[in-house]
Amino acid sequence: MAKQQTLHCSFCGRNRDEVKILIAGQEGHICENCVEHAQEIIGQEMINQPDKSAAPSNYKLSVKKPMELKKFLDEYVIGQDDAKKVLAVAVYNHYKRMNQKVDNDVEIEKSNIVMVGETGTGKTLLAKTIARVLNVPFAIVDATVFTEAGYVGEDVESILSRLLQVCNYDVTAAEKGIVYIDEIDKIARKSDNPSITRDVSGEGVQQGLLKLLEGTDVLVPPQGGRKHPEQKLIKLNTSNILFICGGAFDGVDRLIGRRINTNAIGFNVNKDQQEYQRKNLLQFVNAQDLKAFGLIPELLGRLPVVTYLNPLDASTLRSILTQPRNALIKQYVKLFQIEGIELVIDNEVYDFMVTKAMEYKLGARGLRSICESILTDAMYELPSQKVKSFNLTIEYAQRKFNISKLSILKVA
Repeated sequence: MAKQQTLHCSFCGRNRDEVKILIAGQEGHICENCVEHAQEIIGQEMINQPDKSAAPSNYKLSVKKPMELKKFLDEYVIGQDDAKKVLAVAVYNHYKRMNQKVDNDVEIEKSNIVMVGETGTGKTLLAKTIARVLNVPFAIVDATVFTEAGYVGEDVESILSRLLQVCNYDVTAAEKGIVYIDEIDKIARKSDNPSITRDVSGEGVQQGLLKLLEGTDVLVPPQGGRKHPEQKLIKLNTSNILFICGGAFDGVDRLIGRRINTNAIGFNVNKDQQEYQRKNLLQFVNAQDLKAFGLIPELLGRLPVVTYLNPLDASTLRSILTQPRNALIKQYVKLFQIEGIELVIDNEVYDFMVTKAMEYKLGARGLRSICESILTDAMYELPSQKVKSFNLTIEYAQRKFNISKLSILKVA
């Protein structure tokens, strides 16, 4: 009598008694362990290699003139005309550079930008707003998470992972995109002298950004994070990617003040203009000041355009409250309107909010905190009451602000 053949998994070789499930095929069998392992392999391969059958990203260049770009920015951002013009020109030139005919005569180089401005003046808002009108892939990344290669943190190449994710891993579209690197001042080295020890989250990151900003072939981890030897990487050329950097550079005004002389004397001196210049020293910022702050000269050479954002005065803060398309007050009116409540705010309340925002020196972000401290109780109580309208008076605003935690903070 012939011996009966024992069934076994064709992949791992385990017998029928050693597994729970054995799935039969035409010429072999597979166990549940090998099925799970195969599923993990397929999932990893699908992550590392974008789906070829997926619809390509729809990024068709629509060239807009600089004045059109600035007009769109004006609807969302109050003031900062100089920064808007520089940003609009840089983006428009980026379009022209991508559409230029390749010849042996003149090759246009990209003009990466660095924006300097105090907190709450609108650096990130400018970048987010111009992303709405651009028809190229646009990504915003934060420089504070990056470290030098080999240390805990993210590699600088993961900057481009965000760009790839935005355009559904369309490499051709990503190679013509725009990246905004926020908090660029946080990777400044600790002193103006070259570091003799490891500065893994400062000077080391700047050195890692050099080739990235200038233009080179970069191997990018698809999901960001760190690169691993067994991980499949995507090759991306950064020659046509425009980089816009922004940072507060807290303390750079003191460096500018040492470089220039704002204490002119004489009979024909305009004291008002001199006082304005002393309050807004950022308008005189240049690469020399950023080098003294801690950016290495090699990085500044790849960020040729330096612009600034003006500090916000009282009239600008008042306009920010009410004028932009997504103004803060319009947002609160909409929140109350959803509940069927009409929000009416007295003019004196606006002046009160602006005064407090100037005291706390938090820029436009301070306005949101002040509005929340005043309206939190109303937003808590009124939805449960049958109220059709709510009038925010100066007396109510002062009373609610004075009992809030925000009022306890000492103003510097």
